[in-house]
Amino acid sequence: MGSSNKKKKEKKKDFNKAKLKVGKAKAKAANFTDTSFKSKSIVVNQHTLAALDGVDLVGLFKQHLNQAINSKSDKLRQEALVQLTKDLSSKPIFNPVGVPNLLTRLLPLITDSVANVRANFLKLLRALPPSDVAPHVEKILMYIRGGMTHLSTEIRSDTLSVLDWLIDVCPDETVSCPGGWLKTLNSFSSMLGWNPSVASTLSVKGWTSATKTSLNKVSKKNGEAQAKQITILAKFLEAGFRPETPLPYDEQRYWDSIYRMPTTPNPFAYLNLWGVQRDEDGEMYPDRISRQQVFERKWRAAIKTGVMGAKQEGGVIGRAASVLDKVLRTAEEGGKKVVEEQEKVEEAEEVEEVEA
Repeated sequence: MGSSNKKKKEKKKDFNKAKLKVGKAKAKAANFTDTSFKSKSIVVNQHTLAALDGVDLVGLFKQHLNQAINSKSDKLRQEALVQLTKDLSSKPIFNPVGVPNLLTRLLPLITDSVANVRANFLKLLRALPPSDVAPHVEKILMYIRGGMTHLSTEIRSDTLSVLDWLIDVCPDETVSCPGGWLKTLNSFSSMLGWNPSVASTLSVKGWTSATKTSLNKVSKKNGEAQAKQITILAKFLEAGFRPETPLPYDEQRYWDSIYRMPTTPNPFAYLNLWGVQRDEDGEMYPDRISRQQVFERKWRAAIKTGVMGAKQEGGVIGRAASVLDKVLRTAEEGGKKVVEEQEKVEEAEEVEEVEA
C-alpha cells in the first residue's frame, strides 16, 4: 500500500506547481545549462604570421591580390586593396603582375556589394599611371557600363566616379575606343530615362503618351544621384566634342609613321581586321566630326528634351542640366564652324581642279 502511494506522489511531482517565496530565487530546471563562463581567443589580423624580413614581396603582392578578389571577409578585401594601393603608389612603382593582369582580376570589384571595397578600388585605380591605363580603356568601359545599369543606386553612383576618373586620365581613348561613344550614351539613357524613341514622339505643342523609364526613383537622395549622372554626362560629351589639337609638322615623325613599327598597342584597331563584326553602337568614332554627326542623328533630340525637363525640376538637378545645356550649345556652335571650314576646303579643291 505504501509503495503504491509513493509511486503516485512521484508521478504527480512533475505536475505540481512550485510555490514561490519572497526573497528566494526560482528553482533551476533539471536540464539547466550554465552559460556564464567566458572563453579566451587569439585574433589574427592577417593570414600570414611571417616577418617582413626575408619575405618574398612578389608572393606577398600576389597574396594581397588573391585576398582582394576571393576573400569572403569584407574587411580583409579592403585591407588587401589598401596594401595594393600602397605598392602601386611607391616610388618606383611595385607591380610584379603588370597592369593588364591587375585590371583583369580587379575590375569586377566595380560592382562589389560593399561600399568601402568600391571606394578603395577607386583609390587603387587613381594610383595607376595614365599611360598604362590607356591601352585598356575599352575593357574598363565594359565593366563601367555594367555598373551604370546596376539595380543598386549606390553602385551606379560609385561607377560614375570610376567613369569620371577615366575621363580625367584618358579622355580621347574613352570617347574613341570601340563602343566608347554610343554604347556609353546608351547606358546614360538607361540611367536617366532619356530614350531617343520617346523623344522622337514629342511634338512642339503637345505631350507624348509614351512612358518615361528610368533607374532613378523619386527621392532627395536619388535627386542628388541624378544630378551627378547629368554632370558626368556633360563631362563625357565635352570630352567627345573637344576639338583635336593639330600636331606641328615633324619630318622625322612623318617618316617614322610610314616605315617604323608602331609603338602603341593595336594601332590598326579602327580597321577591325580580326575582330568580331561591329554594329553602329560598337564602332569606333576616332574624331570629333564623326562623333558629332552620329550624336546629332541619334541623341541630340533625346538629350535636349531631357535637359528641358531637368531644368524645370530646379535644385541640384536644374543646375546640372544648365551645365549640360551649355556643353550642347558650345558643341553645336563648334560643329557649325567645322562644317563651314570643310565647305571652304571643298570649294578650294574644286577651284584647283577646274584651273588644272
